Amino acid sequence: MTTTPSQTIRRIPAPGSYALDLSHSHVSFSARHLMVTKVRGRFPVTAGHLVVGQDPQQSSVEATIDVAAVESGDPKRDEHLRSADFFDAVNYPTVSFRSTKVQDHGNGEFTLIGDLTVRDVTRPVILQGEFLGSQVSPWGDTRIGFTAETEVNRKDWGLEWNMVLETGGVLVSDKAKLTIDAEWVKE
Repeated sequence: MTTTPSQTIRRIPAPGSYALDLSHSHVSFSARHLMVTKVRGRFPVTAGHLVVGQDPQQSSVEATIDVAAVESGDPKRDEHLRSADFFDAVNYPTVSFRSTKVQDHGNGEFTLIGDLTVRDVTRPVILQGEFLGSQVSPWGDTRIGFTAETEVNRKDWGLEWNMVLETGGVLVSDKAKLTIDAEWVKE
């Protein structure tokens, strides 16, 4: 019997310590604008460390993003996102995440629970994740990849700025979808 890629059972990554590959990792976001479309953007991940346990549920991850480097495709919007109306990058230049629990669902799927800190406000978040696979690179190191998603209410972290529209609704939705794509190198 042949196996197609969609039939391949994903295995868990090899236990050990992994460093984040900064050039192949980022956090993207989307939020509704004028209640009629979605604005998308991304932040670079500037630091991260992953420990994969013998039991996947004993794994842990930490990561930091640089809010001053936000990119949404519009320099004026990026400047507004860096301002005190949103991330206040001058006073709070980074956002951090630290896991508190991993729930392995098998076949590479997992739930990652942890603490997200934005503007010195720490709140729990739940991410639904997927292990994308493992590969030995042409340089001989072992790399693994993950993706994870969650939806948050930005007001939970004090990102309150908005404008009420004359026709009803608001300029920027309270809800934002976050997607993390991360590549890790086995240490």
